[in-house]
Amino acid sequence: MKGRVLIIAGSDPSGGAGIQADIKTVTALGGYAATAITALTVQNTLGVTGVHAIAGDIIAGQVEAVLSDIGADAIKIGMIGTLETAEVIEAALKAHPDIPVVLDPVLVATSGDALGDTEVAHFIRDRLLPLTTIVTPNLPEAEALTGVPVTGDDGQKAAGAALIRAGANAALVKGGHDQGETVCDVLVTGGGKARVFMKPRIETTSTHGTGCTLASAVATGIAQGLPLEQAVARAIDYVWTAIKTAPGYGAGHGPLNHAHTMRPVE
Repeated sequence: MKGRVLIIAGSDPSGGAGIQADIKTVTALGGYAATAITALTVQNTLGVTGVHAIAGDIIAGQVEAVLSDIGADAIKIGMIGTLETAEVIEAALKAHPDIPVVLDPVLVATSGDALGDTEVAHFIRDRLLPLTTIVTPNLPEAEALTGVPVTGDDGQKAAGAALIRAGANAALVKGGHDQGETVCDVLVTGGGKARVFMKPRIETTSTHGTGCTLASAVATGIAQGLPLEQAVARAIDYVWTAIKTAPGYGAGHGPLNHAHTMRPVE
């Protein structure tokens, strides 16, 4: 087991997204997962019916309990939800500036339900991006953070460059919401360098928690000492196979097969 990842995110009782998906992902890739829960959600594959934020002092306490004892080689941030939570996270990152940070700006669930508002999006852009190693928005999230419509890989490259100008060290703009037989994910790093990762699109409804899973996979790679491009490439491969081999659970957007890297116990 190599690579300690502190996950700061919301809980999904259905196990497909959020903290539950994050823990599975980190474990399946050989890392160690610790958590600080920001919100309890009521959701399943059909959608989100409730969000209950955790008090800021409890979130701060969870973060410090982990970092003061076990420590972390990377921090993954998922659902923030409220401005209070965003401020707590900002303080925690400033208190631990040497730990790499992967920020998945969770603003909309796969089902289309809102998990963050405009104020949270602005806080992420103005205050959290400068504290991150890499930000991993999907197309709607990239548009919310940049204020510019994002279509095609050229649009993804432009959005990534805009996020870097806003302070991020790197941006992975995901193309799953676009159309076409190929999904393009674009990694933009300092100096405007861009790398396009291409995968055949899988026609499936098993897409619940793909963003959470990808960001946690990237964080695990970083925690394990992989170069950023290698961490991103491995994460994309892992998620693609997790979608392709998904179990088909639920009546809506079903969960992935996070355990596809693991052998069953004999």
